[in-house]
Amino acid sequence: MSLFNRAEVIDLNFTSHVKSGNFPPEKTHLNLSQTDIRPSELISIFESQVLSRHMDLKARLLKEEGKCFYTIGCSGHEGNAVFGQVFPYTDMAFLHYRSGPLFIERSKQISRSTPIYDMALSFMASSEDPISGGRHKVIGSKELNIPPQTSTISSHLPKAVGTAFSIDRAKDLDIQERILKENSIVICSFGDASVNHATALSAFNTVSWVTAHGGHVPIIFICEDNGTGISVPTDKKWVEQNFKNCQGIAYIQTDGLHLIDLIMKSRQADRDCRINRSPIFIHMKTVRLMGHAGSDVEVGYRSIADIERDEFNDPLLHSSRILIENKCLSGGEILSLYESSREQVNHVFDSVTQRPKLDNAKSVMATITANKFSRSLPFHSRNKERKALFGKEFKRLDQAQHMAKLINYALSDIMLRYKNTLVFGEDVAQKGGVYHVTADLYKQFGVRRVFNSPLDETSIIGFGIGFSHNGFIPIPEIQFLAYLHNAEDQLRGEAATLPFFSEGRFTNPMVLRIPGLAYQKGFGGHYHNDNSLTIFRDIPGIILAVPSNGADAVKMLRTAVKEAYKNGRVVIFIEPIALYMTKDLYKPKDRKWSFQYPDLKDEIPVGEFVSYGNGKILTIITYGNGLYLSLKAQKEIEKQLNKKIKVIDLRWLSDIDIPNLLKAIGTSENVLIVDECRRTGCHGEGLVTQLVTAANKPLNIRLHAAEDSFIPLGIAATATLPSKQSIIDKALELVNV
Repeated sequence: MSLFNRAEVIDLNFTSHVKSGNFPPEKTHLNLSQTDIRPSELISIFESQVLSRHMDLKARLLKEEGKCFYTIGCSGHEGNAVFGQVFPYTDMAFLHYRSGPLFIERSKQISRSTPIYDMALSFMASSEDPISGGRHKVIGSKELNIPPQTSTISSHLPKAVGTAFSIDRAKDLDIQERILKENSIVICSFGDASVNHATALSAFNTVSWVTAHGGHVPIIFICEDNGTGISVPTDKKWVEQNFKNCQGIAYIQTDGLHLIDLIMKSRQADRDCRINRSPIFIHMKTVRLMGHAGSDVEVGYRSIADIERDEFNDPLLHSSRILIENKCLSGGEILSLYESSREQVNHVFDSVTQRPKLDNAKSVMATITANKFSRSLPFHSRNKERKALFGKEFKRLDQAQHMAKLINYALSDIMLRYKNTLVFGEDVAQKGGVYHVTADLYKQFGVRRVFNSPLDETSIIGFGIGFSHNGFIPIPEIQFLAYLHNAEDQLRGEAATLPFFSEGRFTNPMVLRIPGLAYQKGFGGHYHNDNSLTIFRDIPGIILAVPSNGADAVKMLRTAVKEAYKNGRVVIFIEPIALYMTKDLYKPKDRKWSFQYPDLKDEIPVGEFVSYGNGKILTIITYGNGLYLSLKAQKEIEKQLNKKIKVIDLRWLSDIDIPNLLKAIGTSENVLIVDECRRTGCHGEGLVTQLVTAANKPLNIRLHAAEDSFIPLGIAATATLPSKQSIIDKALELVNV
């Protein structure tokens, strides 16, 4: 027996200690007779603990054979099986990756469940895995209300908070699409090291902020404190000192090695949270066995004495002592259960190694935008309802307006039609947003549907994901484009990946509105004038919209909400700030950039672009501010060339229809792509490659993009950006080469 094979040591020790009756001493003094817990409940939890342990042991053996692909186990955390019994499966659970025992025990709440087989498929990355289809080892189940998590640190906490907040909000609004029962709560588990993460701190702060404002957040945070974050120890008092007196969050500490204490404290938390609709922090103190994962050699950073001390505190030994002392099972019955569970797990895992795997790009990518629960669209609102909502503004819908006003009208109509939509973010309620795009929405729909958030982009997007887990279509706002980077992992790591890792069983549809891009003359600097959309190129499955004028913005926003509602999509809606109030195109007061509010049924499908002009000497492809500048330059270019040119507005920067774009270019001899974003990583950069690769003939193509620079303050704010004159110069240069 190798010193390094702690799994084998722990396995043999369990049998030896149970046979000899050499159990670790209890830290909590509590007997079954002092409670209303039934012996059968303890036995059921213990069985789940044992099954989970054998899954850990078998996974490591199969990993050595190259048949298993995941060895971050649950050994030491078997106490969480209690949560699988105490909390109903109708409560949504966002779980730590060491939650196998919980999953097994929760599965017993529904008939015909097969948790061992299901988890084995996940361990073996089989395409038959009933949650991720072999894309990752995740703990998840639609039937058990467990959205799948990958190896998260704490990125699931903000959406857990949002989901909890959504429960009472859905009840108050009585939305038809809600998923969770009105008396539900949310449970959310994580490790002790995770509480230090900025994402976790965002979630805890948001909970405190909401409760301080009188809001309800019925969530139970479960910190499974094993004292170590991979190799870094957590101070024994760190978690307690930080959360015992946390504002608005009740703190309960429990012995994670003592089943009876765990059950009683969990029941107390369940009762209090469900009645008071307020957050609770369960601090479960436990140990970690077998290191962080199969590849982790724990003796490299811990003494053998410390390792052996934790191994003697094995939760299974503590549970065995409790069962024997309370005359629930004998030592012989425990050993019999232990060995029969080994046989069961080994048989299932061995059989699953032969199940099919994903083996090609097409099958892997098939679930990026999967959605198994398409919904029928609600009917358009009647004019009578709209007149009552808009009031005096209704008569102005036929008047030409700038983009900001038209988006405002569109949001009103959308919220009237889609009763499950919400608008929230920094300053969006009473103030109506920094640019008044959400003006009057608070008055029209009230505080339950239009509300301010704390100044925390992570919580804004996390709230959006959470609301969408309960049937809402959130329309959150990030106040400025540069602020998104504070929270981009919520978009990349959580929102966009959920359909991929659940085969569309779970989706988190939303329309994330982001005012942004450059050309705000003399204002803001790089935080308020950011001109990079590169982050969105790197996230599979999202839809990216960048309208250039008010009429298009309205139609595209309607499409965005429809895609979210019907197809479960995540849509990023970039609103060019510099064009918000723009009314004129060629000269002052020509009103050629002011537009009437489109008919309610008018939409622009994802991927549809528009052409201005039919010339063949030059085609300019652009979007957003680039279109506005290119159209200003078009007349001068045509004058100097004495020929007509074509300008194409992409509108959508995702789902670009390359074949049709090439048809639109047609016999054009020259192509100039104008991109207002920084050259390196901009969408235009990728578009050049796509067009050149797909074209049947050589293209004389050039990219005219912004310099790789931040935006300065003052009169130089547009110095690094494409301009009307630079577009003219680049166009003439390209044609005359």
